[in-house]
Amino acid sequence: MAPSDKNEIYLSSSPHISHKATTPRIMLCVIIALLPVCVSGVVLYGLSALITILVSVVSCVGFEFIFRKLTHQKNRCGDLSAVVTGLLLALVMPPAVPVWMIILGAFFAIVVAKEFFGGLGANVFNPALTGRAFLFVSFPAAMAKWHITAFTPLDAISTATPLISGMKGFSYLDMFLGNRTGCIGESSIALILLAFIFLLVTKIIDWRAPVAMIATAVLYEWAFTGSYGLFSGDPLFALMSGGLCFGAVFMTTDYATSPVTAKGRLLFGFGCGLITALIRHFSGYPEGVMFSILIMNTIVSFLNKLTQRKYGYTSNKKGAATK
Repeated sequence: MAPSDKNEIYLSSSPHISHKATTPRIMLCVIIALLPVCVSGVVLYGLSALITILVSVVSCVGFEFIFRKLTHQKNRCGDLSAVVTGLLLALVMPPAVPVWMIILGAFFAIVVAKEFFGGLGANVFNPALTGRAFLFVSFPAAMAKWHITAFTPLDAISTATPLISGMKGFSYLDMFLGNRTGCIGESSIALILLAFIFLLVTKIIDWRAPVAMIATAVLYEWAFTGSYGLFSGDPLFALMSGGLCFGAVFMTTDYATSPVTAKGRLLFGFGCGLITALIRHFSGYPEGVMFSILIMNTIVSFLNKLTQRKYGYTSNKKGAATK
């Protein structure tokens, strides 16, 4: 059959936007941005952090390969998306999570949160955060075990993050450089900032959702101080503690689970920041980044419709749309 006689129909999830950037290139840039954060985590937390990262990446790639093999689908390991998911999943977990738990989280992230929804681009929820949420709800004790870093002051609390213990034993410089307890990837604000700049320069991400999320959370902390304030009204502490910066830079910018319009991304980031601040202040959980982003993932399609762009139309003087 000649190529012109073939009636081929390609179906894929929206958005249908043509761009010269390929999926492997985009994922490679994200991996490059994450590598310094990974190295920092290994330096801070030691061999346990390295094992967590390696097991997570290998498990994610392996589960994607096995699932697509069993369902007779094209192998997509070459697009590097599973590697990115594995890195992100590892970086949002404590340094010394049991290996079997990492594998279980990878299975949930790849198979349940990604492949069950149709694969790359069709998933509703961020796969890495979904895997972490599953582990967090199922094994809260293991997911709340924090370890002292090689550079943490001796008077710091080794079993609690700054979000739980406050500023006790931690200075602003410690938190900026990563010399504190926490998840593997959330510690060094300096490296997260560098990653943000790199991804912006390479045009891999858009600035709106991350900036809106961080600004909203910080402004909320500045505005609502006093007896209700977990941070006693310290916006700088709110900015550098927990996973606010990491989640804003690497999770709110996920193509499949964030809005496609500029206004939609601003609203998405605003919602993530507000829910994060509310959870931090009024719930029983010290951190709200994970839940806020997953909650906002559910209304991404609504935000896309609410802020949709009409192509091929101009407005006349009376405000009516004309083609």
